[in-house]
Amino acid sequence: MRRVMFLLAVPVLVVLAACGSSDEPSSTAGPDDARVIELEMRDVAFAPTQVDVRAGEKVRFVFRNTGQVTHDAFIGDQAAQDEHEKEMRGGHGDHGKGSDAVSVKPGNTAELTQTFDRPAQILIGCHQPGHYTGGMKVTVNVA
Repeated sequence: MRRVMFLLAVPVLVVLAACGSSDEPSSTAGPDDARVIELEMRDVAFAPTQVDVRAGEKVRFVFRNTGQVTHDAFIGDQAAQDEHEKEMRGGHGDHGKGSDAVSVKPGNTAELTQTFDRPAQILIGCHQPGHYTGGMKVTVNVA
C-alpha cells in the first residue's frame, strides 16, 4: 500500500514543483517584449520624476493613479507638451484611442507603449488644469 501511495505521489509532486513560484521579482519585460516602467500619479506629482531608457527601446508605461482627482499622461518633447497644454486649456482634452495620451481616474491604471527611436529628452506630463505648470511631469532621458 505504501508503495502504491508513493508511486501516486511522485507524479503529483513533479507537477507541483513545475508550477512553483518564487519570491524573486518578475522580469521587467512584458508579453510584447516591452520594458515595463510603473509610474504613480499622485495629487500633483508623478513618482518617479525621471527615468532612463535606451534609444530603440520599447517601453510600456503603466500609470497608477493614487491621487484624488483624474490625471492624464501625455508623452512628447517640450514643443509637443506646450501644444498639448494649449489644447487642454482650450477644452480639447479628449484623448482618442491610439494617441500618446491617457486619462486615468482615481484608483485606476492605464498604459501607454512607446518606442524611443533616437536619443532625446522626452517628457510625460499631466495637463489637467494647473498640474503641468505645477510640475506634474516625468523626464524621460533617452540615450
